Amino acid sequence: MQQLDSQRKRLAISLAALAGYVDAIGFLAGAGYFVSFMSGNTTRLAVDIATHPARAAVPALLIACFVIGVAAGALCGAGDIRRKQRVLGLVTLLLGGAAAAGTLGASRAATAGMALAMGALNNVFQREGEVAVGVTYMTGALVRAGQGLAARLRGTGGRHWQDHVRLWAGLALGGVAGALAWQRFGIAAEWVACLWCGAAAALAGKLPAPVR
Repeated sequence: MQQLDSQRKRLAISLAALAGYVDAIGFLAGAGYFVSFMSGNTTRLAVDIATHPARAAVPALLIACFVIGVAAGALCGAGDIRRKQRVLGLVTLLLGGAAAAGTLGASRAATAGMALAMGALNNVFQREGEVAVGVTYMTGALVRAGQGLAARLRGTGGRHWQDHVRLWAGLALGGVAGALAWQRFGIAAEWVACLWCGAAAALAGKLPAPVR
């Protein structure tokens, strides 16, 4: 996060909020499984294998969809020209497909589409072909926040530790919004995520070239 300019930091926080929004809807629609938090799904997979093996297929498929989404986003975003726009365009299409499937009553397809979209979303911020900012998972951000806070207290740096807290807060507040939207609109709340991502794609196209 510290290597991003202020506009890109705001975009990253807004996308983390989008991920929280979608994950909350997926969690409530999918009986306690996640569409962006694969560490949680891995724990659910392990517990299901040990206690209810028939249920293990659900987290396994979600993990597979997420990985496929990551791969699709990486392929779509190959190259530097308009990469963010291309990836966000793909995520918008996947979220739209998930919303349409949910509207038609195909809840499993909707959940799979959300997992695909969240996997692809992690390709928005890349550095040398690797994920620079993970916007759908926050363990790393919280670790960096804690390390930065320690460095700040020692007086040895850590000026940007708050950026990681803001990223986490974006995910948390997005999750609150997603849960409230689910309570009011059900799976139709997913259309908001589609519009949200489409707006982010449009804004990404207006970002100035990064300073080298």
